[in-house]
Amino acid sequence: MTKQRRDSAEVRASALASGVRLRIIRLTRRQAMTNKELAERLGRDPATTLHHVRKLVDAGLLEPQSPRRGNRGAKEIPYRSKGLPWARGPRNEGPIAEAMLEAFLSEVGELDMKDVDQVRFVLDLTPKRREEYERRLDKLFEEFDHDPVAPDTERTAVYIALYPSL
Repeated sequence: MTKQRRDSAEVRASALASGVRLRIIRLTRRQAMTNKELAERLGRDPATTLHHVRKLVDAGLLEPQSPRRGNRGAKEIPYRSKGLPWARGPRNEGPIAEAMLEAFLSEVGELDMKDVDQVRFVLDLTPKRREEYERRLDKLFEEFDHDPVAPDTERTAVYIALYPSL
């Protein structure tokens, strides 16, 4: 019996359904990193990290760069992110949405809270005004997402969640 190849959207969705993999994509956006460098940065076992790297490569979200020699002459392959396939993120897509929250909590957990500028507020919006609010956020994200990376840029992470306030 022949194996049916999984749909590329399904492969991509599976690859994105991990907070660790979302962090790898972010970490390799500006500079290529080897599996060892990623494992050290994430505080993970290199074998586990390699599993995540391979899933991202298979999904077309990470690409290997030219091999290089490490400190002890061993061949190392750096990987570079091709970027996320969305600007703002999927809406209510179960495992991917959960992975986005997991990645955020993991990253913030490594910081001193004085370095996290956070705001929480509740808006009273009609459905039409909420649509406008979300459209304007999308436009703002799109504008800033395409700024070129320059030596003087400072990496800034943004996490916004819109949800019903009960």
